[in-house]
Amino acid sequence: MIPAAFTYKKANSVEEALSLLAEHGDDAKLLAGGHSLLPLMKLRLSVPEVLIDLGGLRDLSYIREEGSEIRIGALTRHHDLEHSELLTREVPLLAHAAGTIGDPQVRHRGTIGGSLVHGDPASDLPAVALALDAVLVAQGPSGTREIPATEFFTDFFETALGEDELLMEIRVAKNPAQGWDFQKFTKRAIDWAVVGVAVAGQRVALVNMGPTPMRAHGVEAALASGASAAEAAERAAEDTSPPDQASASADYRRHLAKVLVRRALEAAAARGA
Repeated sequence: MIPAAFTYKKANSVEEALSLLAEHGDDAKLLAGGHSLLPLMKLRLSVPEVLIDLGGLRDLSYIREEGSEIRIGALTRHHDLEHSELLTREVPLLAHAAGTIGDPQVRHRGTIGGSLVHGDPASDLPAVALALDAVLVAQGPSGTREIPATEFFTDFFETALGEDELLMEIRVAKNPAQGWDFQKFTKRAIDWAVVGVAVAGQRVALVNMGPTPMRAHGVEAALASGASAAEAAERAAEDTSPPDQASASADYRRHLAKVLVRRALEAAAARGA
């Protein structure tokens, strides 16, 4: 459980972080909160030669209102999301889901950007970003670009973020009146979700039901056609490929997805009434 040797570099600005990425390329990894990367390093599943610490980039930690959007700096910690009055008022799904992540220690160190870039299908916030139709803003040598959350998660632990790019900001539309809910089933409160579901209006996203976080398109189509929550939830496992593990079989996850989607849709409908 000891990481392989690496060189530590601390970035004092976005420009320095991008310069270090350009210099070290594939050999480098970015460190934000560390709760996703460090466990992989301890298991030798990730063996970076250079670790670039972003912890000092305080200008990437913010939650602010810009017209019809809420903009969130990539290094904003889960605890700050959970306790943001602005998010609680304008994007309550994100504030609520952030408060269910891990334990207080994790929420005080983990960052929204780190969670999204890690691309773990068992992580909560990627599914929340999908349900919210979030837009992720990246910066690299060629400037900035906007990546829809629906195009960001490309494969298991892989995203559309370039190796020379840094995630800067997450943008979500304000919509406090829409129904929303977040449900997940864990064996212990601090564990990764066996299955989870995020609902925002008629958008539904799933946690741990395939190699990437995913939208439940079958459920969304059913809702669009006027189906009830129970009827739509029966389509929750369509086009999914959940992991088949000793902790939970694929069939169990498919059943659980239907149960949690129904509960989430009913709770969202009650909130949006």
